[in-house]
Amino acid sequence: MNTGVELRHLRYFQAVADELHFGRAAARLHIAQPALTQQIQRLETLLGARLFDRTSRTVALTPAGLVLRDRAAALLGHAERDLAEVTRIGQGGQGTLHLGFVPSVLPLEPLRGVREFRERFPLVQVDLTEGFTSHLMERLANGTLDMAIVRDPDTQPGTVTTPLITEPFVAVLPADHPDAGRTALTGADLADNPLVFFPRAAGGLAYDKNLAPLLESGHRPRVVQEATNWTIILYLVAAGLGITIAPRSATFTAPDSVRIIPLTGTEAATTIYTATREADDRPLVHNLRALLPNRPGTPPRD
Repeated sequence: MNTGVELRHLRYFQAVADELHFGRAAARLHIAQPALTQQIQRLETLLGARLFDRTSRTVALTPAGLVLRDRAAALLGHAERDLAEVTRIGQGGQGTLHLGFVPSVLPLEPLRGVREFRERFPLVQVDLTEGFTSHLMERLANGTLDMAIVRDPDTQPGTVTTPLITEPFVAVLPADHPDAGRTALTGADLADNPLVFFPRAAGGLAYDKNLAPLLESGHRPRVVQEATNWTIILYLVAAGLGITIAPRSATFTAPDSVRIIPLTGTEAATTIYTATREADDRPLVHNLRALLPNRPGTPPRD
């Protein structure tokens, strides 16, 4: 194995092999001809083989030189591609990014940022995982996710969160509910109704914030049915199993057989965050985070 051979030696050789003239090859490489001659001699010494037959008038490739001419182009091409790949990975332009998200963010802007990210960095594979906020935060902390888009996450050691979008809660009632025609409701108005809701295991802080309009009115929620996502919850409400309190965006795909009514008398709100691991400054993560919205405030309905 000729460990002393460097890529520059192959580039010098390739130029001479193409030109079959040391002067023209030196001009092409922007180096002095004596320096080029010295480097070719060094390459021949390292390989233990003469590469060129040289006279005062001509330069010709030896059998060993003919073989190296074919191989040098491939070796340089492989090296260029491999080094370019390393550069892309180092700059966040290639690799795999594992992103978790809660389904309730689907109607909002964050995942539009993922689409733009894929368009800008087509060599990056974005592996999407949906789940409860609590589960996504655990996976982020243990390293199986690179980033998560979550709603009202509990504190998880080793992670940092950045707010993206804040929105209000609304009441969701069956269309035939006695209060379905109201233009606004308070937590106290809803207190005696059975509730369809998600389990506390989905996220303690999110659970408490979502129930805040009821808790602030001094009433204990009466959850009669749990479900794992807002789509199921909304259809259970439509079926008359109870009412619910939901983030406004979670109702964007609600069935026509429910009524969505603003809540008054409360400042309770829900916030969507990006979550990453502490000190994770990889360009891959930074590039996606830079494309996500960072505008806390009530989102418009499309």
